[in-house]
Amino acid sequence: MTTPTKRILVAAAVIRRGDEYFVTRRQTGVHLEGYWEFPGGKCDEGETLDACLCREIREELDAAVRVGAEILAVAHEYEDRVLELRFFECELLGEPRAVLGQEMQWVPRGLLRALEFPPADAALLDVLAGQA
Repeated sequence: MTTPTKRILVAAAVIRRGDEYFVTRRQTGVHLEGYWEFPGGKCDEGETLDACLCREIREELDAAVRVGAEILAVAHEYEDRVLELRFFECELLGEPRAVLGQEMQWVPRGLLRALEFPPADAALLDVLAGQA
């Protein structure tokens, strides 16, 4: 296997409500289609991680978000790319709306592993499973 050269910086929002987390499902026709994920997306060149999260949540969920502390940074190598994922505690300001028609749901912490997440999210799921 050759080493991928395409590096992508991604910011993801870990949105918690009590013991539940907000997740969305990747749409058909995109990389890792059908997997559940924490909302967010690719950072544009020169864009801060906070600005990226605010933009992505607005574009995908028609909501504002307050970005908090970084929870975890992970680099994950796929066959054709390396993702540099940065996960942040976030608070939704308003009700999310599935702008792109994506599925979305609140999932109890104990049931997160019942959903299929991308391999790059495994370390975050470990962190969340350890939270009381």
